[in-house]
Amino acid sequence: MARKSSADLDQVFGILETLYESPKTELVYEGPFQLLIAVILSAQCTDIRVNQTTPALFAKFPTPERMAKAKQSEIETLIHSCGFYRMKAIALIETSRDLVEKYGGQVPGTMEELVGLTGVGRKTASVVLNQAFEIPAIAVDTHVKRVSRRLGWATKEDPVAIEFELRKLLPESHWSQVNGYLIFHGRRICKARKPLCESCEIRTFCNDYLSRRD
Repeated sequence: MARKSSADLDQVFGILETLYESPKTELVYEGPFQLLIAVILSAQCTDIRVNQTTPALFAKFPTPERMAKAKQSEIETLIHSCGFYRMKAIALIETSRDLVEKYGGQVPGTMEELVGLTGVGRKTASVVLNQAFEIPAIAVDTHVKRVSRRLGWATKEDPVAIEFELRKLLPESHWSQVNGYLIFHGRRICKARKPLCESCEIRTFCNDYLSRRD
């Protein structure tokens, strides 16, 4: 990985800030519990689909206590359109039970506690810390992985390894922004199959783009 200067990083973040003014999750939620459930549902699913699904889910199971007692078949019916609905239904119920039994129905606010919940990995935990508790954290999804590797900010394949590469590279003041910026940029410009490089305003800082021009 080529060493990135702090000046280059600041320039990239300045450009991304003008492009994507509010780098917040596009999931619709009220409070940490709803966010946690929505992020679990968002695995291999679009935020749009999750937002179409959660109103009915939360209307019937608004709290961890209620969801912990739900029948798996009830949850499956409500979240069927999100994909992997059997696995996700189990995760939602077990996570809710963990919240009730370990934390009195409250979503904990540390990485260690969150990843101890059934079905919660570092990516999900990072989103919750970042968005619900305003704690700096880096969540590496497919967009963050792809864009950070193309930029030359990361070299690893494993999302957790990439998280720690980014934590080492970026000042903590950027951790809360990098998720939203790279997700939005990945969806709109730096697409997986056909990136729109000529429309990309940070292409002169991108290792992948520059290497193809050499």
